[in-house]
Amino acid sequence: MRGTAGVAADERLARTGLLRRLLIRPELGAVVGAVVVFAFFAAQSPVFRSPGGVANWLDGASLLGIMAVAVALLMIGGEFDLSAGVLTGTSGLVLVITATRFGLSVWAAMLVGLVVALAVGLLNGLVVTRTRLPSFIVTLGTFLMLQGVNLGVTKALTGTVQVGGLARADGFETARAIFGGTIVIGQTGFRVAILWWLLVTVVATWVLMRTRAGNWIFAVGGNEQAARAVGVPAARTKIALFLTTAFAAWLVGSTMALRFTNVQANIGIGQEFIYIVAAVIGGCLLTGGYGSAVGASIGALIFGMADKGIVFLGWDADWFKFFLGAMLLLATLANRLVRRYAEQVRH
Repeated sequence: MRGTAGVAADERLARTGLLRRLLIRPELGAVVGAVVVFAFFAAQSPVFRSPGGVANWLDGASLLGIMAVAVALLMIGGEFDLSAGVLTGTSGLVLVITATRFGLSVWAAMLVGLVVALAVGLLNGLVVTRTRLPSFIVTLGTFLMLQGVNLGVTKALTGTVQVGGLARADGFETARAIFGGTIVIGQTGFRVAILWWLLVTVVATWVLMRTRAGNWIFAVGGNEQAARAVGVPAARTKIALFLTTAFAAWLVGSTMALRFTNVQANIGIGQEFIYIVAAVIGGCLLTGGYGSAVGASIGALIFGMADKGIVFLGWDADWFKFFLGAMLLLATLANRLVRRYAEQVRH
């Protein structure tokens, strides 16, 4: 009888443990928020819940989600990248300029853009790790420099703040189909970027949860000195994270350039804060060492739904900014409460 009672007790403990693990998941608040936001707009707007409406707000969330996931990884590692938004514009500009002004094929121009983006990410990572300056300051400097370069080079080459004509370059149609095209499901077209978003989220989650590199990311974000003491390559890990953010910026910038065939010199400016907010809503702590790639994706999904839902309801678009601030405050408070509960459970 005691053996039977012991088994029953173990099963109850197992169920309690599972519940607690769910409650302390960093993306829990984002999941609840996404359900609430979807239910609200779906109830108010038939367009929002229609296949076309779903494709619309998923598209809006996809490019934001790609960047939010990369930024989340960096934040978990204890750093910020304020140049992430403007780097999407730089990547797109390099693609269009090298393809239209220097005669490269789209694929070669994309490769040049990737090299430039990774060079910026490497520079950010090296300066942060070598000088120990706050990444906020380092990447703010990079942001200002890239903003100046984008405007200066574009004006020098075109006389305006826009460069276009990408559709005439060799390889455009193939590249656009892969990065900027659509897939028709039923009678509704869904952007290929949604698939790229899902792929980025899956890969980032696998790295965080199933690899040694994921352990290193959490370790350097939680306590860099302790991580170094146990042999974690902190500098290499942080440089790799800055390179990851740069790669995501290249992917998003190239996708936008291929969609619209032209790029404005000021594109991406200001988006870096939205990436950070999406990551925070998804459960990332501003202090590092805690967060989730899935949560960041759900945070981006919330923004995609709210951005398009407000339009579908005919509200003033300025309300989106109010929503942005409110979600940031609520998510930060929820993350703190979840973190405290998690610490109590461990003790």
